[in-house]
Amino acid sequence: MNDKFFIQAGALLGALAVALGAFGAHALKAMLETNGRADTFETAVKYQFYHAIGLVLVGILLQNCAVNAERFYNWSGYAFLVGVVIFSGSLYTICFTGIRAFGAIAPIGGTLMIIGWVLLLLAAGKK
Repeated sequence: MNDKFFIQAGALLGALAVALGAFGAHALKAMLETNGRADTFETAVKYQFYHAIGLVLVGILLQNCAVNAERFYNWSGYAFLVGVVIFSGSLYTICFTGIRAFGAIAPIGGTLMIIGWVLLLLAAGKK
């Protein structure tokens, strides 16, 4: 089962989101504001943290789920994880490099995060 993996991945992403948020608010604040990227950085951190919580939730739900729901929970967790890496990762990359072309990648991650929530909905409907 992937319950432990998703809980650990969510916890790691959550810890990183708090650390990056604090780093961005203090050490990077001037650079982000000068480049007009403070909002972009904040969006990346927020979505990372929301989906870290979602991953922990998926891991907890996997522990006692019905057999026919397990597949949906697993795919939900993977969609959250890959979605965060692509979405938040592309936004962080824009902030640090200034290369706006990475903005074209962010919707792929956002789509995966949406798919993750839909899969979570489907899993919850299984008995």
